[in-house]
Amino acid sequence: MKLTPEQIDRLYQFTRQHYVEWYDLQTELVDHLANAIEQQWQENPKISFEDALQIEFKKFGIFGFMDVVEKRQAALGKKYNLLIWKHFKSFFKIPQIIGVIIATFLTAGILKTIYFDDLFTALFIGSFLITLFVIWISKYKKKKQNIPNEKRWLFKEMIYSYGGLSGFLYLPFQLLNIFLMVLETMF
Repeated sequence: MKLTPEQIDRLYQFTRQHYVEWYDLQTELVDHLANAIEQQWQENPKISFEDALQIEFKKFGIFGFMDVVEKRQAALGKKYNLLIWKHFKSFFKIPQIIGVIIATFLTAGILKTIYFDDLFTALFIGSFLITLFVIWISKYKKKKQNIPNEKRWLFKEMIYSYGGLSGFLYLPFQLLNIFLMVLETMF
């Protein structure tokens, strides 16, 4: 016997009920459960789907899917980190690095020529506040929608988490700038 699409949906619902939030991890568990249930049906065709599911779930022990999810999340995390690093390295070749350096110096040169203290500061603070407001509104709208069956991907979350590191990439340049200003005022 094969599982029906409704039974497969039930397996996804079952994994969500047992605190497996990532869709890629759910898919692996659903695949495992489906194969085990089909194997149980080959041995005993009279067993119901729910009974076979409960028998299979009991094999995971007291903590249910937690141990399996932690191990698979760590393994997938390593795999996804390697994939992200591979794409990062493939993008940053010599032409892109030279382009980034040129763009940085061009932007710095343009900003130095139009650097009016009060106007520039006001524009910078205004654009920063507008950006924060837009981000806040978009997050509020997404939270308000609250889609119950939205698929959460571990890979997508890992990619988004790397975006938070971009602010720290600017930190050495800012510290160097402050250090140079301090040296300038001291001498």
